[in-house]
Order: sequence, then C-alpha cells, then structure tokens
Amino acid sequence: MTEVSVDPDRCTGHGRCYTLAPDVFDADEMGHSVVLVGEVSGGLEAQAVTAEQNCPEGAISLIR
Repeated sequence: MTEVSVDPDRCTGHGRCYTLAPDVFDADEMGHSVVLVGEVSGGLEAQAVTAEQNCPEGAISLIR
C-alpha cells in the first residue's frame, strides 16, 4: 500500500491530479486538491503516481 497526501500550502489548484486520477483526488470549493483515498494500491496507485509526476508544485507525496 502507498499512502497519498497533498500539501495544502503548495497546491494552487491546477487540477492535473483530479483530472489524471479522479478516483484518488477531487477538488474543494476553491479548486484545490483533496485526497479521496489515503492508501492506494494497484490501479489507484498507478493513478496517484501519474498525478504526483504531473503536479507542477510538487504538492503530492506518495509514501511507500
């Protein structure tokens, strides 16, 4: 299992994470990322990795 988190101080709401990984991330009322699933594996882990790699602020952390 991989733990997923988003640093709210770094997230500016580009939306790439919830576009690329809609089963793992969503947006709050301001468009900033929120984690839907705190621990992922398999297909959800693959989505989370893609989102992490595409976050311009580096706000997503994955702990394996």
